[in-house]
Amino acid sequence: MTPEQINENLSAIIARIEAARKATVRPAPATTLVAVSKNHGREQIEPALIAGQRVFGENRVQEAAAKWPAIRAEYSDVELHLIGPLQTNKVREAVALFDAIHTLDRPKLADVLRAEIDKTDRTPFLFIQVNTGEEPQKAGVGPREAEALIAYAKGLRLPLKGLMCIPPADEAPAPHFALLQKLARDHDLPLLSMGMSDDFETAVRFGATHVRVGTAIFGERA
Repeated sequence: MTPEQINENLSAIIARIEAARKATVRPAPATTLVAVSKNHGREQIEPALIAGQRVFGENRVQEAAAKWPAIRAEYSDVELHLIGPLQTNKVREAVALFDAIHTLDRPKLADVLRAEIDKTDRTPFLFIQVNTGEEPQKAGVGPREAEALIAYAKGLRLPLKGLMCIPPADEAPAPHFALLQKLARDHDLPLLSMGMSDDFETAVRFGATHVRVGTAIFGERA
């Protein structure tokens, strides 16, 4: 995809987010576009940076560590979000590299994050990933177990700010976004990471504060 196409795609997504917000009775105070750059190199990322995009999402710690330090040396105001599963043995790298982690999903990971944050001056804000469809192949805590994990993370005084979900591909996303919104409200969590290339406008209707869009900006991944 050419730089011009990426720029046009980015502008179109931002316009669609704003249109969805205007059409929503009670949108979130703000909706941040997380441009998902996984499996895309600097040549695809650079046009978005030049256009002013500053929040990006990556799925894997190792890939992000390989490409983002050099980019951030030039663009120091970039905010980097981890949106893929996090293994406990990657927590040290993740805390050092990311400004937000969307995939806290178990007490052991909470413990390791707490220990690593205590060792450093880095405090990425956290989302708990909720597996709203209770899909066995997908990461995330089940909706019925979410309350206990939220309480556990709060008990550790982690910088927990919100919830994240990825609805099942073969189901309407709205009920899943509604469930996540209710869980967040019930537990006084202000941020909702939900909505991707195919459903981010629906997510905005349900109060998304962060939408994660990759393919609609950068095209299909290699």
